[in-house]
Amino acid sequence: MFPLVVDLTDRPVVVIGAGKVGVRKAAQLLEAGALVTVITDVVLAPVPDGVAALHIRSYRYGDLEGALLVVAATGDPDVNDRIVAEANERNILLNVVDDLSRSNFYFTAVHRDGDVIVSVSTGGSSPALAQWVRNSVAKALPRDLASVARALRAERSALHDAGESTENREWMQRVNQLVDEL
Repeated sequence: MFPLVVDLTDRPVVVIGAGKVGVRKAAQLLEAGALVTVITDVVLAPVPDGVAALHIRSYRYGDLEGALLVVAATGDPDVNDRIVAEANERNILLNVVDDLSRSNFYFTAVHRDGDVIVSVSTGGSSPALAQWVRNSVAKALPRDLASVARALRAERSALHDAGESTENREWMQRVNQLVDEL
């Protein structure tokens, strides 16, 4: 596995299944700015506001066309088999809920403070452990790191605007100064 932060803003994703887990995954993807389409035979949990589309019907081949990633949360192994086949055929990133062997990405436990994102993974082995680690790290962090990130973004932008590089600067001292001011 390779940890990666991906900008999902306005990127199409598909969640198949609207049970408790499916709608939770849809909500996480919406929070990241994705254009979420939910396809489900039956709505078992409230679908979050903001989905791009909600289709109350069975999954069918072609539903994944154009998607960047898909979440299969159907609870039906036969339907998941068809979703896996189409996702693999189209080279789409796939998470099959509770089936690590057929997933090529996993959701992480996330703590957000503005642009500061802490993401914890156990490679799918234990979401509960990932959540525990995330919560422990979040408690140890100072509040309002978002303001530090905003300040550093502004400073880096000003240097770029002046035609200067930010690569050869020692930023850790500035980070420490800003964090100490919190």
